[in-house]
Formats: sequence, C-alpha cells, structure tokens
Amino acid sequence: MSETTERCDVLIEPGWVVPVVPHGVVLEGHAVALRGDAIVAVGPAAGLRARFDAAEVVSRPHAALVPGLVNAHTHNPMTLLRGIADDLPLMEWLQGHIWPVEGAVIGPDFVRDGVTLAIAEMLRGGTTCANENYFFPDVQAETYRRFGFRALVGLPVIDFPTAWATTADEYFARAQDVHDALRGDALVGTAIAPHAPYTVSDANFERVRDFARGNDVRVHLHTHETVQEIRDSIAQFGMRPLARLDRLGLVDDRLIAVHMTQLTDDEIALCAERGVCVAHCPESNLKLASGFCPVCRLQHAGVTLGIGTDGCASNNDLDMIGETRTAALLAKAVADDASALDAASALRAATLGGAITLGLGDRIGSIEPGKQADLALVDLGLLEAQPLHNVISQLVYATGRHQVCDVWIAGRRRLRGRELVDMDLQGIVANARQWRERIRAVHA
Repeated sequence: MSETTERCDVLIEPGWVVPVVPHGVVLEGHAVALRGDAIVAVGPAAGLRARFDAAEVVSRPHAALVPGLVNAHTHNPMTLLRGIADDLPLMEWLQGHIWPVEGAVIGPDFVRDGVTLAIAEMLRGGTTCANENYFFPDVQAETYRRFGFRALVGLPVIDFPTAWATTADEYFARAQDVHDALRGDALVGTAIAPHAPYTVSDANFERVRDFARGNDVRVHLHTHETVQEIRDSIAQFGMRPLARLDRLGLVDDRLIAVHMTQLTDDEIALCAERGVCVAHCPESNLKLASGFCPVCRLQHAGVTLGIGTDGCASNNDLDMIGETRTAALLAKAVADDASALDAASALRAATLGGAITLGLGDRIGSIEPGKQADLALVDLGLLEAQPLHNVISQLVYATGRHQVCDVWIAGRRRLRGRELVDMDLQGIVANARQWRERIRAVHA
C-alpha cells in the first residue's frame, strides 16, 4: 500500500451500478468501495482502482450492482407453512387453517427454523432486510443476528392468548423486554406490531400508541386489507378502520400500513399529510382476492411506498424481484395507465422506499458513500437477459431471482457466486422436510 492510496476491504467492479439515488440513473464503468460495514466511495472504476488498495476485488462485468432489496412486510416463520391452504378466501384461510395449524406447532423451534429457511431464500433473491411480523420476536432476533441479516422484528399485540403471551399486560411487558434487549443493535431493531383493527381493542391500540412514542419505534399494522374489514369496522365502531386509528392517535409518521387495498381519496390525502408509509403486498392481495392497492394514487399524493412479499403461506415465496415486477404490472392495470409505477419507481419502492418505510432510509436503500454496505449483484449476462437495452427495465421486467450472484449485508459477504456463506443449505432443506411431516400430522 503506497502513501497515496487508501485501504478498503472490498472493491466491487460491476458492469453497471444502479444507485437508486439519483433516481433512474445507471452508472456504467463505475465501482463501489467498501470499508468495514459501509460504502466509502462510488466512482469511475479506474479512479477507484488508483485511489484504493483493496483487500478483495470483485469483478462482475456482466452484472448490475443494486441496493439490497427491502422486504417491507413478511411473516418469515410461516415459510414452513408454504402451500398448506391455498386457493381460499382470507378469513377462511386464516381462521380455518392457518391459526389452527399454528396453534399446534408454534414455538421457539418453529420460529427459529422458519426464519432460517427464510433468510436463505431471501439472500438467494437479493433481499438484505426484512420487516418481520410474527410471534417469538426474541427468537427471530437471535436468528437474524446469528446469520448477519438485517431486520425489524415486530413485537406482537393481539386480543387473544397465544403461545407468546396470554394477556395484554404480558404482550406489552414482553414487547418491552425484547425492545430493551435489542437497543443499539447494529442489524436488528423493533417495531410494535398490533395484528389488525379487527383483532385489537381500542384500549390496546392506545397502549400501542404510547409504546411507539415512548420507545421511538414504528407501528406495523395490517389495515384496510379487505372490503369485509371495512364493513365490519363500520358495523362495530361506526367508522372505517383508518378513521378509528386516527381517533386513537395512530395515524402519523410511525405507521406502516400494510395492504391498504380499500382507500378513499380523503384517506389517501390523510396518509400523505401525516407521513404514513404503505407496505404494498401485491401477490398476497391477488392470491387472497383481497383487492387492489391504489399505488398510483398513493404515489401522486406523495405517500412513501415499500414492497413486501407477505408470508409464504399466502404468497407463496419471498421473491422480491418477482414481487416488484408484479407491483409494477398491477399498478398499470389498476390505474389504466401504462406509465404508472415505471421501472425506476418500482425499483425505488423495493429498495429505498422500503428502507424509509422501516425508518432506515438514512442507512440503507441506496448506493451512496456513508450508507451501510447492503448490496446485491445481479447477473445480466445470461441468455434470458439479452439483448440488454435498458438495465433498470431489465431488472424489473425480465430478471429472475436465480440471477442474483453475490450479496453483502453491512459489508459482510452473505452470498458468493450463488453459494450461501456460513449457512448449511442441505441441512436447511432437510430440516424443512421434517417440519412438513410434523405439520402434515396436524393438518390432514
């Protein structure tokens, strides 16, 4: 190392850098330098080669480097329930199948093994961060930390006993314990996660509000998911769910509103005014016939949009590349406008939009010096990617997750040439198969 060069740990030299900021830009012939957990430089490759003495150089001339994808809403332990109750309406699916099976098998082992399977699947698809919503958040957090995966774990609140907690006081006490244990953690944070307006009382929503404000965390909530939810809320409370949440002081910039398929213009304006973020899960909404999120109207109003897969029990995968394509295509059909949610905007929603939704927009979601080195390389040299006219369009409309070749989280390599780093792929698959047999025994 000469006196005129700086040290860096990794110098990535892709064919293209897609930084997301500035919007819609593709940088050809550029490189990205990493030191520790952060991006330290983005610039022309020749200049960075002269500037840095790199411990490792990763050359991928046929690949695009993108920010790691952010899954803005998921239930990752439910990866183990993939496909057990397909082709059913939401409430029949949930109450008749999912909740009974969960009641029979849920516990720390189920959560740990489901999250492990999910992490492996997400890494192989270029996802580096997940907004988690499930029980046993302490076990989730331990698993995410073990494998160096970035996550926001939801601290569950629901108005009936579960394996995690039996009373409202216990839900909130355990939430506080998990939150306190994760204070200052570099990779895993928390959100408070009341299940839905139809499963949480006014009193508990008020406690959720106070918890979120007192601990400075997001509120992660399924809401306005179906027509039936709206009807039931009007019948029970005399108002739509968002109006009820507003009355309780929850419609603000902490709220991550998941699904949001049933919205009036006034509700969209309220969300924009208050800084509410929306986690859009198009494939789950389609599969459960829940409705269509008005993505174009939300965007035009200035509402931040993230993209999520939802859980594997209702999707049935954690493929954020496929989810982003579905989001872009569906937005055009819903808006009757072929220009709605263009490729660059869809990619932004899957990266920086999700990061902002989780309160992490200053740390991840774009390729900028000073941000965390959460990155994915996508091979665009394959036959299916030819000819390559527009890199961002190719990424959104013609790319599969099998093209993700390398992934970093906080500067650590988690996928190398399609091979998982420090994860036992065969063991994970074998473990998933034994869970299949256990679940079959309780779900004939």
